[in-house]
Amino acid sequence: MSTKISPESTSEAPPVALIAGPTASGKSAVALKLVEALEKEGRKGVIINADSMQVYRDIPVLAASPSKEEREQADHRLYGAWDAGQVCSAADWAARARDEIASVHADGGVPILVGGTGMYLKVLIEGIAPIPAIEPEVREVVRAMETGDAYRALEIEDPVRASELEPTDSQRIARALEVKRSTGVTLGDWQQAKTGGIGEEITLHPLVMMPPRQWVYERCDARFGQMLEDGAIEEVKALLARDLDPDLPAMRAIGVREIAALVRGEISKEEAIAVGSTATRQYAKRQFTWLRNQSPEDWTRDESKSIDIASAFVSLLQ
Repeated sequence: MSTKISPESTSEAPPVALIAGPTASGKSAVALKLVEALEKEGRKGVIINADSMQVYRDIPVLAASPSKEEREQADHRLYGAWDAGQVCSAADWAARARDEIASVHADGGVPILVGGTGMYLKVLIEGIAPIPAIEPEVREVVRAMETGDAYRALEIEDPVRASELEPTDSQRIARALEVKRSTGVTLGDWQQAKTGGIGEEITLHPLVMMPPRQWVYERCDARFGQMLEDGAIEEVKALLARDLDPDLPAMRAIGVREIAALVRGEISKEEAIAVGSTATRQYAKRQFTWLRNQSPEDWTRDESKSIDIASAFVSLLQ
């Protein structure tokens, strides 16, 4: 992901702060510190959620959304903005986030994007490829193919994309193949024609939090156990009572499957905590990998446990 305007670019473009990092890295606390620092300068900071699970109002505990106390300290937006029965895609979120950013700017404030969902941020900043709907017949044929066969077909029809994918990456292989067969244009070429990104309209002030992994993992372990005490079990019971499609994003949130097994009596509380904590650590590991490999090199990275707001956002606060 590349931003088209850097933190050092023209001050004419309105500012947007961005705080990204793996789960349990302390992003919410840093965002509140930035709000406080902006207030000292007479500016209002508004925190805008950029986490794909915190958008669902039914799972605030499981999604580790900001607490009531935290939300009382600053204006928070797009937290709990979607029902668990809905799907909030990256494009859906980006459209709403763009509106919220414009609203904050119109009021003279500073939007602060906070979250660890890289695809959300990528679509917002860079835009999204205008790929037409895939022909149903094409999708049916491609999705029915064995992964090996689909990969070999992709090597012929879109060798560039095939070279970028693992031969076992069934989902991405199928997506690339169906796009090429349905539209006649490769996925890579479509992505060159992205539209709707705000990168050229803003001055971005990014911070990527990359604290020590073991410290984050320990926080993941402690947090999942506390979630059960704070109402996560009740959240999952409410979801199960609605008989929602298990493929919905909210139903695939970390902890839902594990706590559902606990509710059904299939595992003990200790086992639920163990598997839930493991899943949370694995998620944090994936976020570390994405942020290290996909976020632009010129984005400020901080590997400490405690962020110095003044130095992390020096160009925003100067």
